[in-house]
Parts: sequence; C-alpha cells; structure tokens
Amino acid sequence: MKTIVITGVTKGIGNALTKRFIKLGYTVIGCGRSEENINGLNSDFPSPHSFTTLNITCAEEVKTWAELILSKYGTPDLLINNATIINRKAPLWEISDKEFSDIVDINIKGTANTIRYFVPEMVKKNKGIIVNLSSGWGRSTSPGVSPYCATKYAVEGLTKALAQELPNNMAAIPFSPGMVNTDMLQSWWGKSADNQIDPDLWAIEACDKILGFSRSDNGMSL
Repeated sequence: MKTIVITGVTKGIGNALTKRFIKLGYTVIGCGRSEENINGLNSDFPSPHSFTTLNITCAEEVKTWAELILSKYGTPDLLINNATIINRKAPLWEISDKEFSDIVDINIKGTANTIRYFVPEMVKKNKGIIVNLSSGWGRSTSPGVSPYCATKYAVEGLTKALAQELPNNMAAIPFSPGMVNTDMLQSWWGKSADNQIDPDLWAIEACDKILGFSRSDNGMSL
C-alpha cells in the first residue's frame, strides 16, 4: 500500500489528487491552510488518512508535522509538493514586497521545507518519488505574472538539481498540470477558465501518470 504525502489539499488540484488517490486505495497524508476544509477532509476520509492544518512556509511547523508522520506511517512512497499561490494580475513594479515575498515563501520555500524534513528518510531507505508541481508559466512567460513565473522557474531548477543529488532508486520530477479549471485559474481568466478541464476529471489521468513515474523520469520536466 503506497503512502502519499500531498501539500495544499484543501482545494483545486491538491484536493482532486487526494480524492482520486484515496479512491484508488492509497493512504494520503495532506496539509493545507484552511482549518474548515481540513476538518472536512478528516471527516470524509478518516484513518488511515490524515490531514493537518499547516503553514507550509513555517519550517518548524513542517518539521513537527513531518516527524509525526514519519513516526506513524514510515517513509512515504510519494511526496507531492502542490501548495501554490499566484499573484494578482499586474506588472512587476506594481507588486508589493509583501505580495512578492508571500508567493516566494509558499511556492519555493514551502517546497524546500517539505523536502528538508521528508526526503532525508526517503534517501536513507533509497526509495520514493518527489513530484514538485510546476506550471506552463515555469517554462514560458506572460505579462502580469512575473512573480509566479519566477517561482515556478525556480521550482523547475530546484527539482532538476535535487534530481542530481538523489540515490539511484529515487526520482525528483517537475510536473506541469496543464490548464485546469481551479480557483487560481479563475482568478486570472475569469469565466474563460470554465472551458478548461475540471480538477476531478483531470486527476483521473494525472494520478495514473504520477503513479507511473520512475527513476527513468528523474529530473525530466513532465
């Protein structure tokens, strides 16, 4: 039975992945910022699944959570760093220091935090796949999205470098989900986002793809 750790499970892609993996019979351990939504997940999907309200940008919170999960469940088979925010649509010079920092803290430092506290145990066992959610805007650019592009380009680079550091049975993969009708996409595209795939439908194919990742995919932008 695979154990899967996912960040940002309260809505959108993370929530869709969570529900699909559980339906497929896997144990999912997740975190998110919304206490109400986390409580709902714990109610809908009780033990062995586990969901925790967590600030992914706080290294100490992530450390405490990881230690608890590792002691209870052992080494995860999959670590999926999904927690992400996007900036409001504006040119770079109109993005405040705080807004820029918030995006960096969640999208980059949050990813690094889970890697810091989960991956050492995975390396000890020489097992597991790390999937870091990237974006088309981590491989191309558009006006008005400079901070988000910067963080997703960083995720690509961070993941590819991590891939070179792992032992030979492991893999780290930057994974772009494509265009999915989430709240994040709605915030940018408005009603035009309705033309894109629903997250739950997207997850049917995406989960199969993620479960098929192997060492041969290490460091590849997929």
